[in-house]
Amino acid sequence: MTDVPIPAASLPAHRDPNVLRWVGAYTASMVGDTVFFLALSWAAVQNGTPAQAGLVTAVSAVPRALLMLGGGVVADRLGPRRVVIGSDTVRCLTVLAVAAVLFAADPGLWLLALLAVVFGTVDAVFMPAVGALPARITGKDQLARVQGMRGLAIRFAAVVGAPLGGLGVAVGGAAAAFAFAGLLIAVSVPLLVSVRMRDLPADDASDVRQTTAWRDLVGGLRYVRRHRVLGPLMIAIALGDLGFVGPLNVGLTLLADERGWGASGMGWVLAGFGTGAGVAALLLTVRGRLPRAGCVAAGAIIPGAGAIAALAQAPGLPVAVGTAVLVGLLTGLSGAMCGALLQTQSDPAYLGRVTAVGGIVSLGIAPLSMPLSAAAIGVWGTGPVFAVSAAVCGLGGVVALCAPGVRRAELPK
Repeated sequence: MTDVPIPAASLPAHRDPNVLRWVGAYTASMVGDTVFFLALSWAAVQNGTPAQAGLVTAVSAVPRALLMLGGGVVADRLGPRRVVIGSDTVRCLTVLAVAAVLFAADPGLWLLALLAVVFGTVDAVFMPAVGALPARITGKDQLARVQGMRGLAIRFAAVVGAPLGGLGVAVGGAAAAFAFAGLLIAVSVPLLVSVRMRDLPADDASDVRQTTAWRDLVGGLRYVRRHRVLGPLMIAIALGDLGFVGPLNVGLTLLADERGWGASGMGWVLAGFGTGAGVAALLLTVRGRLPRAGCVAAGAIIPGAGAIAALAQAPGLPVAVGTAVLVGLLTGLSGAMCGALLQTQSDPAYLGRVTAVGGIVSLGIAPLSMPLSAAAIGVWGTGPVFAVSAAVCGLGGVVALCAPGVRRAELPK
């Protein structure tokens, strides 16, 4: 499978058919992922104890976190297009195969655990590759807009995926939901095949092929560490995610229970957050570029962290929903700016590895805060824990402001 080169982009990303095919593929794949994880959790609950179900649903994160750096090396060495097509095809076939087995028999938890491990392993290759694609399908001046479109796709998947998964379970059980997830992922494969890519500059392409995989991995880490923007930006992202993930996941569940809002109230707060994040993504999609991107990323996360602390002090559900909208708007804007800076500041030959480092920070390190947040809330309550988490999140903005490279970083015009 060869990459098809394209000329320089002449259309804005939201009107470029090549970019729109990538966005369509990404959206279908993300909706399929949402349906898949709902089906996996449902099937695990039906076949085991709650503890066993939790272990099955969490086990996919282990190979994803451990192997993602290697996945970034693979994406950079072989090219993100062929890697993302191959890994997405494997994801699709694996899920459909398990659906077929579940239609015919009830093999139990072992098959679900194996599926989770395989899916997580393939994800370790898929995610760096799909993250490296935007910079190879459009110009650098359009990458902020692409980040906005990607954010809209994520919000769409979150809103649509869960009801579709629930519908699949209601109609035909976990097997039907897995089949539905596999078909959604299958939709993304021909769209990815139709995406055309730019060639790397000759020097970058030859450098990738002349080194070993291990040297590529070490070189990628060294590249991020020494880069005047990427190094401190990764630290800022890590702190922001560490302070954000706990309160907005397990912390929100415990807050809703403490205040008597119930599941519906928690749903309203999550909807408020999703609305704010969607508005931020739409703003970037329409505007395409914001000046002083580094300052915007840092300046948005600091008041966003304050809103996280305020969420635990909300006197009632309507105020909590409004605060969640603010959290989503500010943290969504900061996250999109950080993503755009990662794309535009990275050498294209390193994008898979840079994306992998960012993925490990967000998907491997940040989730560790969830059990810590839950335990801390059990001892000190929601208010103090939300405040400490907000301080950690805001510290990420302070780090970004104190790093001259990040503070002065701009998106290409």
